[in-house]
Amino acid sequence: MPRKIAFLHTVFPAFGIFDPLIKELLPPDLVVYHITDEILAKLVVAQGGLSPFLYRRVAEHAFAAEQAGAELLQMTCSSISPCADYVSALVSIPVLKVDIPMIDKAFTVGRRIGVAATAMSALSPLVELVRLRAGELGKSVEVEPAFCEGAYIALFSRGDAETHDRIVREVLRDLMNRSDVILLAQASMQRVADTIPSDEQRVPILASPRLAVEHLREMLQTMAGREG
Repeated sequence: MPRKIAFLHTVFPAFGIFDPLIKELLPPDLVVYHITDEILAKLVVAQGGLSPFLYRRVAEHAFAAEQAGAELLQMTCSSISPCADYVSALVSIPVLKVDIPMIDKAFTVGRRIGVAATAMSALSPLVELVRLRAGELGKSVEVEPAFCEGAYIALFSRGDAETHDRIVREVLRDLMNRSDVILLAQASMQRVADTIPSDEQRVPILASPRLAVEHLREMLQTMAGREG
């Protein structure tokens, strides 16, 4: 019987980011459920953070994934990542934060870690998660948050991708001056980072999707090894 896993997205474009990685990196017979709930993203931005309702809604998705036979739930949004710890206590399957593999990779690069985001609802949880993870692993790090002010409104309220991209590039270039590695709080930012010429990328700029799916591949291989 093929294995089953689930992804929880908060925006529809996330499917287009993760699905090609799933096809490239994960077993072809794997059954993948994609759950997309834009209420999560829109409310967390409008409210400026998580609320009991959002925790409950994420839990409902986790229950649904578990009932459908998924062996794990991969969350794909930094803004709701704090829900994972709460939800994990309510279901019998792992609930994974998308940013953990990216953070662990950053720790192997250096101790000055820049974190860039276009939404405060994504920036604050990721900065906190970097610090918590550093404490868990006994790492000494310096974390600098960088908010791309105006970029989110330009793209999602006015459809102005040019202004969004310009703001993000300016923030990333500035952050490079004080960082050993930069983490992108939103997967959509990788498209902009890729437009910066390689000779100008003085430090690694990491995004979460590929690293998260590579981590899933390792987990599935471990599961198969235990059964074998």
